[in-house]
Amino acid sequence: MLTRLAILGATGSIGRQALDVVAANPELLRVSVVASRRNADDLEPIARRFGARQVVSGRDGVAALVEAATAADVDLVLVATSGIDGIEPTLAALEAGKSVALANKETLVAAGHLVRRLVPGAGERLRPVDGEHCALWQCLLGTRREEVRRVLITASGGPFRMLPLEELARVTPETALRHPTWRMGPKITVDSATLTNKGFEVV
Repeated sequence: MLTRLAILGATGSIGRQALDVVAANPELLRVSVVASRRNADDLEPIARRFGARQVVSGRDGVAALVEAATAADVDLVLVATSGIDGIEPTLAALEAGKSVALANKETLVAAGHLVRRLVPGAGERLRPVDGEHCALWQCLLGTRREEVRRVLITASGGPFRMLPLEELARVTPETALRHPTWRMGPKITVDSATLTNKGFEVV
């Protein structure tokens, strides 16, 4: 069965990985909509390559993301935007009966109570797809809560991983932006370097 996708954050790391999955599985996945807040110029070539009928850039605003997330030719919405940009499209997609693949942790941190009104938790309609929270979901599938004593979340390490504790007071924003492994936007890179991202994952 073919699943039709809206990819919000199509030019970011997760969005591009999702497009790779689509390219490897054309009989199962089709892209209907691509959206990007920061790299609007990259969207047109992506749309042409994947046959997306709609392109939404950050200039179009949140209302355009909501429209994309609720379009009739979309079954699954990948929310790979950063910050609170993912809240309204996620809620609108769930309200419209769509499934949501959520890579945007801030949506649950800031509006988890609103999401829970629409879906009870992770499952068919709400799927965590980013790193640790996807791994946690997979580990806990089929497990009763009373069987779990604790869950550990790993931190792979950013630019300060090997830095002695006493030197942390002297770090600068520029050093925080030098992630040794990933190329991400500035907010996510700083969240990673400061372990704020780990706090989001715990929440």
